[in-house]
Amino acid sequence: MRPTISLTALGAVLAAAQPLTAQAPDRSRPPALGPAPSLALPPIARHTLSNGLVVLILEKHQVPLVQVNLVVKAGSAMDPDGKAGLASMTAAMLDEGAGTRSALELADAVDHLGAELSVFAEQHVTTVALHAPVTRLDPALELLADVALRPTFPAEELERQRRERLTALAQQHDEARAVAAVLFARTLYGDTHPYGRRTSGTEASLRSFTVDDLRGFQQTYFRPAGAALIVVGDVTAGAILPKLERAFGGWTGASAAAPHWSEAAQVVRREVYLVDKPGAAQSEVIIGRIGVPRSTPDYYAIVVMNTVLGGAFTSRLNNNLREDKGYSYGAGSSFAFEPLAGPFQARASVFTGVTDKALTEFMKELRAIRNRVSAEELERAKNYVALRLPERFQAVSQIARQLGEVFVYDLPLDYFNQYTRRILSVTAADVRRVARRYVDPDHVSIVVVGDKEKIQAGVEALKLGPVKTMTIQDVLGPVPVVTGTE
Repeated sequence: MRPTISLTALGAVLAAAQPLTAQAPDRSRPPALGPAPSLALPPIARHTLSNGLVVLILEKHQVPLVQVNLVVKAGSAMDPDGKAGLASMTAAMLDEGAGTRSALELADAVDHLGAELSVFAEQHVTTVALHAPVTRLDPALELLADVALRPTFPAEELERQRRERLTALAQQHDEARAVAAVLFARTLYGDTHPYGRRTSGTEASLRSFTVDDLRGFQQTYFRPAGAALIVVGDVTAGAILPKLERAFGGWTGASAAAPHWSEAAQVVRREVYLVDKPGAAQSEVIIGRIGVPRSTPDYYAIVVMNTVLGGAFTSRLNNNLREDKGYSYGAGSSFAFEPLAGPFQARASVFTGVTDKALTEFMKELRAIRNRVSAEELERAKNYVALRLPERFQAVSQIARQLGEVFVYDLPLDYFNQYTRRILSVTAADVRRVARRYVDPDHVSIVVVGDKEKIQAGVEALKLGPVKTMTIQDVLGPVPVVTGTE
Protein backbone atom coordinates (compact mmCIF):
# COMPACT_ATOMS: atom_id res chain seq x y z
CA MET A 1 0.00 0.00 0.00
CA ARG A 2 1.29 3.45 -0.91
CA PRO A 3 1.86 5.92 1.93
CA THR A 4 -0.66 8.78 2.07
CA ILE A 5 -0.48 12.30 3.37
CA SER A 6 -3.38 14.56 4.31
CA LEU A 7 -3.98 17.88 2.56
CA THR A 8 -3.43 19.67 5.87
CA ALA A 9 -0.07 18.03 6.36
CA LEU A 10 0.90 18.69 2.75
CA GLY A 11 0.08 22.38 3.20
CA ALA A 12 2.25 22.52 6.29
CA VAL A 13 5.18 20.93 4.47
CA LEU A 14 4.91 23.35 1.57
CA ALA A 15 4.63 26.33 3.88
CA ALA A 16 7.71 25.25 5.78
CA ALA A 17 9.60 24.94 2.51
CA GLN A 18 9.09 28.64 1.69
CA PRO A 19 11.99 30.95 2.51
CA LEU A 20 11.42 32.90 5.69
CA THR A 21 12.15 36.11 3.81
CA ALA A 22 9.43 35.58 1.15
CA GLN A 23 7.23 38.65 0.76
CA ALA A 24 3.47 38.36 0.32
CA PRO A 25 2.18 39.74 -3.00
CA ASP A 26 0.56 43.15 -2.88
CA ARG A 27 -3.07 42.60 -3.86
CA SER A 28 -4.28 46.07 -2.95
CA ARG A 29 -3.92 47.32 -6.53
CA PRO A 30 -3.54 45.78 -9.97
CA PRO A 31 -0.01 45.42 -11.34
CA ALA A 32 1.28 48.42 -13.24
CA LEU A 33 1.09 48.27 -17.02
CA GLY A 34 4.23 48.56 -19.03
CA PRO A 35 4.42 50.84 -22.07
CA ALA A 36 1.91 50.02 -24.81
CA PRO A 37 3.71 48.28 -27.68
CA SER A 38 3.36 49.71 -31.17
CA LEU A 39 1.72 47.64 -33.86
CA ALA A 40 4.22 46.65 -36.53
CA LEU A 41 2.38 45.52 -39.66
CA PRO A 42 4.26 44.20 -42.67
CA PRO A 43 4.58 46.77 -45.45
CA ILE A 44 1.42 47.54 -47.40
CA ALA A 45 2.17 47.52 -51.13
CA ARG A 46 0.15 49.69 -53.50
CA HIS A 47 -0.31 48.70 -57.16
CA THR A 48 -2.72 49.49 -59.98
CA LEU A 49 -4.17 47.25 -62.66
CA SER A 50 -4.21 48.21 -66.34
CA ASN A 51 -7.62 49.87 -65.94
CA GLY A 52 -6.45 52.01 -63.02
CA LEU A 53 -8.04 49.86 -60.29
CA VAL A 54 -6.06 50.34 -57.08
CA VAL A 55 -4.71 47.22 -55.34
CA LEU A 56 -3.43 47.21 -51.75
CA ILE A 57 -1.58 44.04 -50.71
CA LEU A 58 -0.43 42.92 -47.26
CA GLU A 59 1.33 39.56 -47.17
CA LYS A 60 0.52 37.26 -44.24
CA HIS A 61 1.92 33.77 -44.74
CA GLN A 62 1.11 31.98 -41.48
CA VAL A 63 -2.10 30.35 -42.80
CA PRO A 64 -2.89 29.36 -46.44
CA LEU A 65 -5.87 31.70 -46.69
CA VAL A 66 -6.50 34.95 -48.52
CA GLN A 67 -9.02 37.75 -48.14
CA VAL A 68 -9.86 39.83 -51.20
CA ASN A 69 -12.22 42.76 -50.66
CA LEU A 70 -13.50 44.90 -53.48
CA VAL A 71 -14.18 48.30 -51.89
CA VAL A 72 -16.36 50.66 -53.92
CA LYS A 73 -16.83 54.28 -52.84
CA ALA A 74 -20.61 54.18 -53.07
CA GLY A 75 -23.13 53.65 -50.31
CA SER A 76 -26.34 54.86 -48.77
CA ALA A 77 -25.23 58.49 -49.04
CA MET A 78 -25.75 58.10 -52.80
CA ASP A 79 -29.40 57.02 -52.49
CA PRO A 80 -31.51 59.22 -54.80
CA ASP A 81 -34.36 61.30 -53.42
CA GLY A 82 -37.34 59.07 -52.72
CA LYS A 83 -35.17 55.94 -52.97
CA ALA A 84 -33.83 55.58 -49.43
CA GLY A 85 -32.28 52.13 -49.02
CA LEU A 86 -31.36 51.68 -52.69
CA ALA A 87 -27.64 51.19 -52.04
CA SER A 88 -28.38 48.74 -49.27
CA MET A 89 -30.83 46.78 -51.40
CA THR A 90 -28.43 46.76 -54.34
CA ALA A 91 -25.70 45.33 -52.11
CA ALA A 92 -28.05 42.68 -50.74
CA MET A 93 -28.97 41.63 -54.29
CA LEU A 94 -25.45 41.37 -55.74
CA ASP A 95 -25.01 37.76 -54.60
CA GLU A 96 -28.60 36.71 -55.37
CA GLY A 97 -27.60 35.70 -58.88
CA ALA A 98 -24.57 36.68 -60.95
CA GLY A 99 -22.95 35.72 -64.23
CA THR A 100 -24.60 32.52 -65.40
CA ARG A 101 -25.56 31.31 -61.92
CA SER A 102 -28.76 31.67 -59.93
CA ALA A 103 -28.65 32.53 -56.24
CA LEU A 104 -28.60 28.85 -55.21
CA GLU A 105 -26.04 27.90 -57.86
CA LEU A 106 -23.81 30.76 -56.73
CA ALA A 107 -24.08 29.71 -53.08
CA ASP A 108 -23.26 26.10 -54.03
CA ALA A 109 -20.21 27.20 -56.04
CA VAL A 110 -18.89 29.25 -53.13
CA ASP A 111 -19.42 26.37 -50.69
CA HIS A 112 -17.76 23.91 -53.05
CA LEU A 113 -14.58 26.00 -52.93
CA GLY A 114 -14.61 26.19 -49.14
CA ALA A 115 -14.90 29.95 -49.51
CA GLU A 116 -17.08 32.70 -48.06
CA LEU A 117 -18.53 35.58 -50.04
CA SER A 118 -20.49 38.47 -48.54
CA VAL A 119 -21.64 41.97 -49.50
CA PHE A 120 -22.46 44.91 -47.25
CA ALA A 121 -23.17 48.59 -47.79
CA GLU A 122 -22.37 51.47 -45.47
CA GLN A 123 -22.90 55.22 -45.77
CA HIS A 124 -20.18 55.80 -48.36
CA VAL A 125 -18.81 52.34 -49.15
CA THR A 126 -19.99 49.02 -50.52
CA THR A 127 -17.72 46.04 -49.92
CA VAL A 128 -17.79 42.69 -51.72
CA ALA A 129 -15.69 40.39 -49.54
CA LEU A 130 -14.13 37.05 -50.50
CA HIS A 131 -12.44 34.68 -48.03
CA ALA A 132 -10.89 31.63 -49.69
CA PRO A 133 -8.16 29.00 -49.46
CA VAL A 134 -5.15 29.98 -51.55
CA THR A 135 -5.42 26.73 -53.53
CA ARG A 136 -8.92 27.71 -54.71
CA LEU A 137 -8.24 31.38 -55.35
CA ASP A 138 -8.53 31.37 -59.15
CA PRO A 139 -12.14 30.08 -59.36
CA ALA A 140 -13.05 32.10 -56.25
CA LEU A 141 -11.90 35.32 -57.93
CA GLU A 142 -14.14 34.51 -60.89
CA LEU A 143 -17.11 34.33 -58.53
CA LEU A 144 -16.09 37.60 -56.86
CA ALA A 145 -15.91 39.34 -60.25
CA ASP A 146 -19.29 37.92 -61.30
CA VAL A 147 -20.97 39.17 -58.12
CA ALA A 148 -19.45 42.65 -58.28
CA LEU A 149 -19.51 43.26 -62.02
CA ARG A 150 -22.16 40.96 -63.50
CA PRO A 151 -25.10 40.69 -61.08
CA THR A 152 -28.40 39.64 -62.66
CA PHE A 153 -30.85 41.04 -60.05
CA PRO A 154 -33.53 38.33 -60.43
CA ALA A 155 -37.01 39.79 -59.93
CA GLU A 156 -38.13 36.94 -57.67
CA GLU A 157 -35.17 37.52 -55.32
CA LEU A 158 -35.98 41.22 -55.19
CA GLU A 159 -39.51 40.35 -54.06
CA ARG A 160 -38.15 38.12 -51.31
CA GLN A 161 -35.77 40.83 -50.12
CA ARG A 162 -38.59 43.38 -50.23
CA ARG A 163 -40.82 41.22 -48.01
CA GLU A 164 -38.01 40.64 -45.53
CA ARG A 165 -37.30 44.35 -45.21
CA LEU A 166 -40.94 45.31 -44.89
CA THR A 167 -41.25 42.71 -42.13
CA ALA A 168 -38.19 44.20 -40.41
CA LEU A 169 -39.77 47.66 -40.62
CA ALA A 170 -42.92 46.34 -38.99
CA GLN A 171 -40.88 44.76 -36.19
CA GLN A 172 -39.07 48.04 -35.53
CA HIS A 173 -42.32 49.56 -34.26
CA ASP A 174 -41.79 47.44 -31.13
CA GLU A 175 -38.05 48.15 -30.81
CA ALA A 176 -37.37 51.28 -28.76
CA ARG A 177 -33.72 51.37 -29.79
CA ALA A 178 -34.62 51.42 -33.49
CA VAL A 179 -37.23 54.14 -32.97
CA ALA A 180 -34.75 56.28 -31.03
CA ALA A 181 -32.03 55.86 -33.65
CA VAL A 182 -34.31 56.88 -36.52
CA LEU A 183 -35.61 59.95 -34.70
CA PHE A 184 -32.18 61.02 -33.45
CA ALA A 185 -30.73 60.97 -36.97
CA ARG A 186 -33.71 62.91 -38.29
CA THR A 187 -33.52 65.59 -35.58
CA LEU A 188 -29.85 66.20 -36.33
CA TYR A 189 -29.81 65.99 -40.13
CA GLY A 190 -33.39 66.28 -41.40
CA ASP A 191 -34.87 64.26 -44.25
CA THR A 192 -32.72 65.62 -47.08
CA HIS A 193 -29.23 64.96 -45.69
CA PRO A 194 -28.00 61.38 -46.28
CA TYR A 195 -27.28 60.84 -42.58
CA GLY A 196 -30.87 61.71 -41.71
CA ARG A 197 -32.42 59.07 -43.97
CA ARG A 198 -33.05 55.43 -43.15
CA THR A 199 -30.32 53.43 -44.84
CA SER A 200 -32.44 50.27 -44.99
CA GLY A 201 -35.31 52.11 -46.71
CA THR A 202 -38.84 53.22 -45.91
CA GLU A 203 -42.06 51.43 -46.76
CA ALA A 204 -42.65 53.74 -49.71
CA SER A 205 -39.12 53.43 -51.08
CA LEU A 206 -38.98 49.66 -50.63
CA ARG A 207 -42.24 49.18 -52.48
CA SER A 208 -40.98 51.40 -55.31
CA PHE A 209 -37.72 49.54 -56.06
CA THR A 210 -37.45 47.87 -59.46
CA VAL A 211 -34.77 45.72 -61.02
CA ASP A 212 -33.87 48.70 -63.22
CA ASP A 213 -33.29 50.83 -60.09
CA LEU A 214 -30.79 48.31 -58.73
CA ARG A 215 -29.06 47.81 -62.05
CA GLY A 216 -28.84 51.57 -62.56
CA PHE A 217 -27.21 52.12 -59.15
CA GLN A 218 -24.67 49.36 -59.75
CA GLN A 219 -23.77 50.56 -63.22
CA THR A 220 -23.52 54.19 -62.12
CA TYR A 221 -21.26 53.75 -59.10
CA PHE A 222 -19.39 50.48 -59.59
CA ARG A 223 -16.47 51.86 -61.58
CA PRO A 224 -12.76 50.96 -61.29
CA ALA A 225 -11.88 54.64 -60.86
CA GLY A 226 -13.73 54.72 -57.53
CA ALA A 227 -12.78 51.31 -56.20
CA ALA A 228 -9.89 49.27 -54.81
CA LEU A 229 -9.01 45.63 -54.25
CA ILE A 230 -7.69 44.91 -50.75
CA VAL A 231 -5.68 41.68 -50.60
CA VAL A 232 -4.45 40.13 -47.34
CA GLY A 233 -3.08 36.63 -46.93
CA ASP A 234 -0.68 33.95 -48.09
CA VAL A 235 0.13 35.52 -51.46
CA THR A 236 2.79 37.64 -53.09
CA ALA A 237 2.28 40.59 -55.41
CA GLY A 238 3.95 38.69 -58.23
CA ALA A 239 1.52 35.78 -57.89
CA ILE A 240 -1.72 37.65 -57.21
CA LEU A 241 -1.55 40.61 -59.59
CA PRO A 242 -1.86 38.55 -62.83
CA LYS A 243 -4.89 36.78 -61.32
CA LEU A 244 -6.51 40.10 -60.41
CA GLU A 245 -5.76 41.43 -63.88
CA ARG A 246 -7.55 38.47 -65.48
CA ALA A 247 -10.58 38.86 -63.22
CA PHE A 248 -10.89 42.66 -63.12
CA GLY A 249 -8.65 44.16 -65.80
CA GLY A 250 -11.48 44.32 -68.32
CA TRP A 251 -13.69 46.37 -66.01
CA THR A 252 -14.12 49.84 -67.49
CA GLY A 253 -15.86 53.10 -66.70
CA ALA A 254 -14.90 56.58 -65.56
CA SER A 255 -15.56 57.65 -62.00
CA ALA A 256 -19.16 58.69 -61.33
CA ALA A 257 -19.82 62.32 -60.52
CA ALA A 258 -19.72 62.88 -56.77
CA PRO A 259 -23.08 63.89 -55.27
CA HIS A 260 -23.32 67.31 -53.68
CA TRP A 261 -24.16 67.13 -50.00
CA SER A 262 -25.04 70.30 -48.14
CA GLU A 263 -23.42 70.80 -44.76
CA ALA A 264 -25.79 69.93 -41.93
CA ALA A 265 -26.62 72.76 -39.53
CA GLN A 266 -25.48 72.27 -35.96
CA VAL A 267 -28.02 71.95 -33.15
CA VAL A 268 -28.89 75.50 -32.08
CA ARG A 269 -30.72 74.80 -28.84
CA ARG A 270 -31.44 71.98 -26.45
CA GLU A 271 -34.70 70.16 -27.16
CA VAL A 272 -36.29 66.97 -25.86
CA TYR A 273 -38.21 64.55 -28.10
CA LEU A 274 -40.30 62.11 -26.06
CA VAL A 275 -41.75 59.16 -27.96
CA ASP A 276 -44.50 57.25 -26.18
CA LYS A 277 -44.06 53.48 -25.86
CA PRO A 278 -46.82 52.45 -23.44
CA GLY A 279 -45.85 49.79 -20.93
CA ALA A 280 -42.12 50.01 -21.67
CA ALA A 281 -40.00 48.69 -18.81
CA GLN A 282 -37.07 50.81 -19.98
CA SER A 283 -36.54 54.17 -21.62
CA GLU A 284 -34.15 54.45 -24.56
CA VAL A 285 -32.11 57.65 -24.26
CA ILE A 286 -29.89 59.27 -26.90
CA ILE A 287 -28.29 62.68 -26.38
CA GLY A 288 -26.08 64.30 -29.00
CA ARG A 289 -25.25 66.70 -31.75
CA ILE A 290 -23.36 66.81 -35.05
CA GLY A 291 -19.75 65.77 -34.61
CA VAL A 292 -16.81 65.84 -37.00
CA PRO A 293 -15.69 64.15 -40.25
CA ARG A 294 -12.95 61.52 -40.26
CA SER A 295 -10.54 64.07 -41.76
CA THR A 296 -10.52 66.21 -38.60
CA PRO A 297 -7.02 66.94 -37.26
CA ASP A 298 -8.51 66.37 -33.79
CA TYR A 299 -9.18 62.68 -34.52
CA TYR A 300 -6.74 61.18 -32.00
CA ALA A 301 -7.62 63.61 -29.22
CA ILE A 302 -11.34 62.92 -29.75
CA VAL A 303 -10.78 59.15 -29.61
CA VAL A 304 -9.00 59.48 -26.26
CA MET A 305 -11.52 61.98 -24.86
CA ASN A 306 -14.47 59.80 -25.83
CA THR A 307 -12.80 56.78 -24.25
CA VAL A 308 -12.78 58.65 -20.95
CA LEU A 309 -16.38 59.79 -21.40
CA GLY A 310 -18.14 56.70 -22.72
CA GLY A 311 -15.99 54.63 -25.04
CA ALA A 312 -14.98 51.89 -22.60
CA PHE A 313 -16.55 49.77 -19.86
CA THR A 314 -14.64 51.79 -17.25
CA SER A 315 -15.73 55.11 -18.78
CA ARG A 316 -17.41 57.84 -16.75
CA LEU A 317 -20.87 57.26 -18.20
CA ASN A 318 -20.86 53.52 -17.59
CA ASN A 319 -19.34 53.87 -14.12
CA ASN A 320 -21.99 56.41 -13.22
CA LEU A 321 -25.17 54.98 -14.70
CA ARG A 322 -24.37 51.28 -14.35
CA GLU A 323 -21.84 50.72 -11.59
CA ASP A 324 -22.70 53.57 -9.21
CA LYS A 325 -26.40 54.32 -9.72
CA GLY A 326 -27.61 51.03 -11.18
CA TYR A 327 -29.88 52.84 -13.65
CA SER A 328 -28.77 50.84 -16.69
CA TYR A 329 -27.04 47.68 -17.83
CA GLY A 330 -24.66 49.83 -19.84
CA ALA A 331 -24.10 53.40 -21.01
CA GLY A 332 -21.65 54.86 -23.50
CA SER A 333 -20.86 57.47 -26.10
CA SER A 334 -19.39 57.57 -29.59
CA PHE A 335 -18.36 59.75 -32.51
CA ALA A 336 -19.27 58.44 -35.98
CA PHE A 337 -16.27 59.32 -38.13
CA GLU A 338 -17.47 59.51 -41.74
CA PRO A 339 -16.45 61.47 -44.87
CA LEU A 340 -19.04 64.02 -43.73
CA ALA A 341 -19.53 65.13 -40.12
CA GLY A 342 -21.19 62.21 -38.38
CA PRO A 343 -23.10 62.35 -35.09
CA PHE A 344 -21.78 62.44 -31.55
CA GLN A 345 -24.08 60.58 -29.20
CA ALA A 346 -24.32 59.44 -25.60
CA ARG A 347 -26.87 56.72 -24.99
CA ALA A 348 -28.27 54.08 -22.67
CA SER A 349 -31.34 52.02 -21.95
CA VAL A 350 -32.44 53.00 -18.42
CA PHE A 351 -35.12 51.67 -16.12
CA THR A 352 -38.39 53.55 -16.60
CA GLY A 353 -38.66 54.80 -13.02
CA VAL A 354 -35.27 56.57 -13.13
CA THR A 355 -35.50 58.17 -16.57
CA ASP A 356 -35.36 61.72 -15.20
CA LYS A 357 -32.54 60.86 -12.79
CA ALA A 358 -30.56 59.24 -15.61
CA LEU A 359 -30.92 62.35 -17.76
CA THR A 360 -29.55 64.42 -14.87
CA GLU A 361 -26.50 62.15 -14.65
CA PHE A 362 -25.97 62.26 -18.42
CA MET A 363 -25.92 66.05 -18.38
CA LYS A 364 -23.60 66.09 -15.38
CA GLU A 365 -21.05 63.89 -17.16
CA LEU A 366 -21.29 65.86 -20.41
CA ARG A 367 -20.45 69.02 -18.47
CA ALA A 368 -17.73 67.43 -16.37
CA ILE A 369 -15.71 66.09 -19.31
CA ARG A 370 -15.26 69.70 -20.49
CA ASN A 371 -13.54 70.72 -17.28
CA ARG A 372 -11.07 68.15 -16.04
CA VAL A 373 -9.49 64.81 -16.89
CA SER A 374 -7.18 63.33 -14.29
CA ALA A 375 -3.72 62.04 -15.15
CA GLU A 376 -4.85 58.52 -14.19
CA GLU A 377 -7.91 58.67 -16.44
CA LEU A 378 -5.87 60.00 -19.34
CA GLU A 379 -3.22 57.29 -19.01
CA ARG A 380 -5.80 54.54 -18.67
CA ALA A 381 -7.73 55.74 -21.72
CA LYS A 382 -4.64 56.00 -23.92
CA ASN A 383 -3.44 52.54 -22.89
CA TYR A 384 -6.92 51.12 -23.47
CA VAL A 385 -7.03 52.45 -27.03
CA ALA A 386 -3.44 51.49 -27.82
CA LEU A 387 -3.63 47.98 -26.36
CA ARG A 388 -6.88 47.19 -28.20
CA LEU A 389 -5.46 48.03 -31.61
CA PRO A 390 -3.80 44.62 -32.26
CA GLU A 391 -7.08 42.73 -31.81
CA ARG A 392 -8.33 44.40 -34.99
CA PHE A 393 -5.54 42.63 -36.93
CA GLN A 394 -5.85 38.99 -35.87
CA ALA A 395 -7.51 37.47 -38.94
CA VAL A 396 -7.02 38.27 -42.62
CA SER A 397 -10.65 39.38 -42.87
CA GLN A 398 -10.14 41.88 -40.03
CA ILE A 399 -6.95 43.21 -41.54
CA ALA A 400 -8.55 43.67 -44.96
CA ARG A 401 -11.41 45.63 -43.41
CA GLN A 402 -8.92 47.93 -41.66
CA LEU A 403 -6.95 48.45 -44.86
CA GLY A 404 -10.18 49.45 -46.57
CA GLU A 405 -10.10 52.57 -44.38
CA VAL A 406 -6.68 53.43 -45.77
CA PHE A 407 -8.21 53.58 -49.25
CA VAL A 408 -11.53 55.21 -48.36
CA TYR A 409 -10.02 57.99 -46.25
CA ASP A 410 -6.77 58.32 -48.23
CA LEU A 411 -4.62 57.53 -45.20
CA PRO A 412 -0.84 57.00 -45.44
CA LEU A 413 0.26 53.40 -45.90
CA ASP A 414 2.04 53.45 -42.52
CA TYR A 415 -1.04 54.82 -40.75
CA PHE A 416 -1.58 51.85 -38.44
CA ASN A 417 2.11 51.58 -37.54
CA GLN A 418 1.96 55.22 -36.40
CA TYR A 419 -1.40 54.93 -34.64
CA THR A 420 -0.17 53.99 -31.17
CA ARG A 421 2.42 56.77 -31.08
CA ARG A 422 -0.19 59.34 -32.03
CA ILE A 423 -2.66 58.12 -29.42
CA LEU A 424 -0.02 58.13 -26.67
CA SER A 425 0.99 61.69 -27.57
CA VAL A 426 -2.47 63.07 -26.68
CA THR A 427 -2.28 65.39 -23.65
CA ALA A 428 -4.78 66.40 -20.99
CA ALA A 429 -4.92 69.84 -22.59
CA ASP A 430 -5.85 68.19 -25.92
CA VAL A 431 -8.67 66.30 -24.25
CA ARG A 432 -10.08 69.39 -22.56
CA ARG A 433 -9.85 71.37 -25.78
CA VAL A 434 -11.78 68.87 -27.92
CA ALA A 435 -14.31 68.22 -25.17
CA ARG A 436 -15.10 71.93 -24.94
CA ARG A 437 -15.29 72.21 -28.70
CA TYR A 438 -17.31 69.12 -29.59
CA VAL A 439 -19.28 68.21 -26.43
CA ASP A 440 -21.74 71.01 -25.74
CA PRO A 441 -24.55 69.90 -23.41
CA ASP A 442 -26.39 73.19 -23.92
CA HIS A 443 -26.80 72.51 -27.64
CA VAL A 444 -27.95 68.90 -27.99
CA SER A 445 -30.96 66.94 -29.13
CA ILE A 446 -32.34 64.61 -26.48
CA VAL A 447 -34.42 61.64 -27.64
CA VAL A 448 -36.29 59.52 -25.11
CA VAL A 449 -38.46 56.54 -26.08
CA GLY A 450 -40.46 55.20 -23.14
CA ASP A 451 -43.77 55.10 -21.29
CA LYS A 452 -44.94 58.72 -21.50
CA GLU A 453 -47.46 58.34 -18.68
CA LYS A 454 -44.71 57.36 -16.27
CA ILE A 455 -41.82 59.56 -17.39
CA GLN A 456 -43.19 62.78 -18.91
CA ALA A 457 -43.69 64.72 -15.67
CA GLY A 458 -40.20 63.92 -14.42
CA VAL A 459 -38.57 64.79 -17.73
CA GLU A 460 -40.41 68.10 -17.98
CA ALA A 461 -39.48 69.00 -14.40
CA LEU A 462 -35.79 68.93 -15.36
CA LYS A 463 -36.39 71.95 -17.63
CA LEU A 464 -33.83 70.76 -20.16
CA GLY A 465 -35.70 72.48 -22.96
CA PRO A 466 -38.98 72.27 -24.87
CA VAL A 467 -40.45 68.76 -24.73
CA LYS A 468 -42.11 67.53 -27.91
CA THR A 469 -44.19 64.38 -27.46
CA MET A 470 -44.64 61.96 -30.34
CA THR A 471 -45.99 58.52 -31.14
CA ILE A 472 -44.01 55.70 -32.70
CA GLN A 473 -46.05 56.12 -35.87
CA ASP A 474 -45.04 59.79 -35.96
CA VAL A 475 -41.45 58.56 -36.21
CA LEU A 476 -41.73 55.40 -38.32
CA GLY A 477 -45.04 55.87 -40.08
CA PRO A 478 -47.82 53.26 -40.14
CA VAL A 479 -46.93 49.64 -39.55
CA PRO A 480 -46.36 48.04 -42.97
CA VAL A 481 -48.80 45.33 -43.93
CA VAL A 482 -46.75 42.52 -45.43
CA THR A 483 -48.45 40.04 -47.75
CA GLY A 484 -47.19 37.05 -49.68
CA THR A 485 -46.54 39.20 -52.74
CA GLU A 486 -45.51 42.83 -52.71
